[in-house]
Amino acid sequence: MDVRSLGYRTDLMLRRLAGATLDDRGDHIVVTTAANPGFWWGNFLLLAEPPQDIEPWLDTFRDAFPAASHIAMGVDGTDGATGDTTGLEAGVDVVLTATHLPPRPPDPYKKIRRLETDLDWAQAVDLQLVSHGDEPSPSHRLFVERRVAEERALVEAGHGAWFGAFPDGTLRASLGVVTDGSGIARYQNVETQPEFRRQGLATQLVYEAGVRALAQAETLVIVADPDDVAIGIYRAAGFVDRERQTQLWREPQAAE
Repeated sequence: MDVRSLGYRTDLMLRRLAGATLDDRGDHIVVTTAANPGFWWGNFLLLAEPPQDIEPWLDTFRDAFPAASHIAMGVDGTDGATGDTTGLEAGVDVVLTATHLPPRPPDPYKKIRRLETDLDWAQAVDLQLVSHGDEPSPSHRLFVERRVAEERALVEAGHGAWFGAFPDGTLRASLGVVTDGSGIARYQNVETQPEFRRQGLATQLVYEAGVRALAQAETLVIVADPDDVAIGIYRAAGFVDRERQTQLWREPQAAE
């Protein structure tokens, strides 16, 4: 399957580097991350075209992931077309790119550096949990712990770096940038602790991580919700809208 979407091409790059299985079946790709079955977008179908009838694709998903309680499908393309979404939620994100970033003055207060130690990565788990507000369920905590373990493994294998802002000595914001050496680097999981938002931490992280990534890559890629305030940070940093990326999903249901 010839994937047109830059968003999904970099998603598949990330999954492949993380050890996921990518099964190309011609009109769709089955992406399986066995190490983290609760990761919806690590265990999904990527459809070559917007579905005209969603029911056969629901059957295909269940056949591919018989133990899954969620439904997750990506739709290849660049214009945000969704097709038949009966019974599913649909979201269209913006894929942004940059080939250079306007210079910014350093800000010693933000104390930007790479995550390296066991303590750094333990704080990354805590940050991802607290960034989403509610008290995490045991299953969500396990999902986050597995995702951070995957992020650390990517870094230690030489596929990228995770950066954090430590303004008071504690990790308050973080993000990752991953590349397979093909000239494209993809941002991942931009997170800021709620009490430390609107202090410029994410802005400085996006810039400093991008400058370092551009030493090895030609194009930076980041994906954002068009309705989230973060997209304004990325545009202000020098990123421009390039395409739309479609996701279809259904959250786990008690009856399943």
